[in-house]
Amino acid sequence: MLFLATSCNTVTNKDEIKSEHIDKTDQKETIMNDTTPKVTGIGGIFFRSKNPKETREWYGENLGFAINNFGSPFEFRNANRPEEINYLNWNPFEEETDYFDPSEKEFMINYRVQNIEGLVRKLKANGVNVLDEIEEFGYGKFVHIMDLEGNKIELWEPKDSFFTEMGGETTK
Repeated sequence: MLFLATSCNTVTNKDEIKSEHIDKTDQKETIMNDTTPKVTGIGGIFFRSKNPKETREWYGENLGFAINNFGSPFEFRNANRPEEINYLNWNPFEEETDYFDPSEKEFMINYRVQNIEGLVRKLKANGVNVLDEIEEFGYGKFVHIMDLEGNKIELWEPKDSFFTEMGGETTK
């Protein structure tokens, strides 16, 4: 009798495992097909520097950053599509840059987003100060907003394949 009860439990456990696998597959497909307008990660960290060139070199020499004229590209894998390489850019800017304006802060964060058009519509409907129109480049679409504390934020819908095809050293 004990054997029969154990056998039934095994079948139930197999069914549960199979059901759990199907649920996870459905969940993964839903995530991969998600087009909800939202932030999906950090795209860049930018800050003012008295000497950006020396600062880049210092980080390269002392912390092992792969340095180019645009800072350091950090390479990582997309959690939902591990075969896909994604990028984050770290870069010191000239102290006098107006790129962070109208913010008076010493830094600016770039957020990776999906469905930038939908996100801009949502932000405008919520009364967020959208500073410019969406601009498109070979490496993605950009728009800038201000948060409630006066921080300029850059939103980026990336085309990571551009950087992969371009090649070059990255920080990993």
